[in-house]
Amino acid sequence: MTIDEIKEQLRKFADERDWEQFHSPKNLAMALSGEVGELCAEFQWLSEDQSKSLSAAQLKSIRHEIGDVLIYLIRLSDKLQIDLLDCAAKKLEINAKKYPVDEVKGSAKKYTEYGPKH
Repeated sequence: MTIDEIKEQLRKFADERDWEQFHSPKNLAMALSGEVGELCAEFQWLSEDQSKSLSAAQLKSIRHEIGDVLIYLIRLSDKLQIDLLDCAAKKLEINAKKYPVDEVKGSAKKYTEYGPKH
């Protein structure tokens, strides 16, 4: 399934339920934030090692939360007419300039902490 196919399904889903009236960019962004919070809650009390070796039940819950996050992100991007794949590609280009390999390899520092020349 493609992103465009999912967009169409989400539009139909909202239309059939008369939910379009609630799907403003503001509301969708807030719902997205809530779903990201629910995803984070799945990891909240796990150690680093536990987060890398999840049970089948944990993975099932996490898959559902990731699905919710993706659904709201697609819906929001659709409302704002933002191409998700183009947006991601452009952001990767920006990040490659912000985080040059020779300056950041192996480091978790933010670009403002190592003083890029860009």
